[in-house]
Amino acid sequence: MPCLAPPIVSRRRMLRFGLLGAALLAPMAVAGCSDSGDKAEDPGFMAGLGVEDIYNRGVDALNAGRYKTAEKLFDKVAENFPYSAWAANALLMAGYAQYLEGSYADAVTTLERFTQLHPTSKSIAYAYYLRALCYYEQMSDIDRDQKNTALALGALKEVVNRFPDSAYARDARLKIDLCSDHLAAAEMSIGRWYESRHLYAAAINRFQRVVDDYQTTNHVPEALYRLTEIYLALGMTAEAKRTAAVLAYNYPGSSWYRHSFDRLVADGDVKPPATAQQGGFLARSFDWLF
Repeated sequence: MPCLAPPIVSRRRMLRFGLLGAALLAPMAVAGCSDSGDKAEDPGFMAGLGVEDIYNRGVDALNAGRYKTAEKLFDKVAENFPYSAWAANALLMAGYAQYLEGSYADAVTTLERFTQLHPTSKSIAYAYYLRALCYYEQMSDIDRDQKNTALALGALKEVVNRFPDSAYARDARLKIDLCSDHLAAAEMSIGRWYESRHLYAAAINRFQRVVDDYQTTNHVPEALYRLTEIYLALGMTAEAKRTAAVLAYNYPGSSWYRHSFDRLVADGDVKPPATAQQGGFLARSFDWLF
């Protein structure tokens, strides 16, 4: 009896990246679920096998965690049988094997080749999504270069723009928020470093970028506070008050607004009105800022 043997996604990867429907990658029922072992890499061993057998052995290797072997087998199908019904899915499966192996640069190359050669494939949305995950997997911590985070953000947005109603787009939207938050956190870290060394112009650029480019993240209130703080240090009282006004209007309950208000009061730039509440914090009226 033929058996369906789609690639198996580990629980960790499924939870973290929301990989959806690995069965989408198996184009049809796959026969021959026996383990082909390392012989799969022997060209002589493969000489007598048909395209379906090679493809099936690739799926077996993938399910067994032998990703390099699976990649080679799928490559054989795509290269030696380019006009077969298996060729397109074999190319996509090769990219998937590279992804699982952690060979992300190779996977991106393979997946981009797939999207170029098979733009009308029913698995095209998954190919774009998997390409985005290759960048997403390589996101570094906020104190290191954020090139891959930026690439992941762009690739995820492409998934949403091209396939807005797909399940992959729903997951991509969640990851877009995470990427944006990550990039904003990196900008904040650099901005704080500049500010601590009194490199105020450079710090302002970083904090303003957070305000302008990452408005949906939770880093914006602190960025506005830091801008207020720097403007006060530079004696730019009017700019400080205007920035604090934006903070007050958009985040009235934020602790960063409280800090901004207290700083302005402490510097003598504003007087706390009679309706001020605890710690000099004005909860509702912002007239003093304008």
